[in-house]
Amino acid sequence: MKTVKQNKVLVLLTLVAVALIAVVVVLLNRPADQAETAVKGEHVATTGQPTIGVADAPVSVVEFGDYKCPSCKQWGETVYPKLKEDYIDTGKVSFSYINVLFHGQESILAALASESVYVQDPDAFWDFHKAVYDAQPASQHHDEAWVTVERLTEIAEATTSVDIEQLKTDLSENSSVLEKVSHDDGLVKENDVRLTPTIMINGVVLDNPFDYEAITRLIENDL
Repeated sequence: MKTVKQNKVLVLLTLVAVALIAVVVVLLNRPADQAETAVKGEHVATTGQPTIGVADAPVSVVEFGDYKCPSCKQWGETVYPKLKEDYIDTGKVSFSYINVLFHGQESILAALASESVYVQDPDAFWDFHKAVYDAQPASQHHDEAWVTVERLTEIAEATTSVDIEQLKTDLSENSSVLEKVSHDDGLVKENDVRLTPTIMINGVVLDNPFDYEAITRLIENDL
């Protein structure tokens, strides 16, 4: 009898041990995005921001970008097209852009131009947006001036139907869109954005904005 009881106890202990090992394996192999979504922050307020995709999409992706930032240009050329094809165009994700002003007057000038275009011709915003990044010199250093009223005007003429005189006025000191740029700057500070590009998915900041696998994990987790 003792032997039978001992065998039952051994079997029970073995089953418990196997179960514990299974739990440990699951925890150790848990996708990183589960930890990320566990500490999800507040969604960024994107009302009034340039947004592409279905407005009430289940997932909101926000880029904090600076037109003077080479890494933002690279992100727009390498990651954004995949995001657009896989998730924005399929109605699963809405994508918004918020201006960052980390590189001085040129950042401000480009931001003013983008806001002016968005107010005057919102449907043309994304074409203008891409064209400004395309105009960024490949070998750009932050101290190389290339964002000028003349260059921004040329880009707007080629990609939008905005009133060019109004655009020039909006690029002056008396800009009527300065408040919108200031609002973006407030969002940058409010969300403690320190690097560009900063990508947020439903309030979660990506450690590496170029890690498309992490982007897809976070999106799929929230769909």
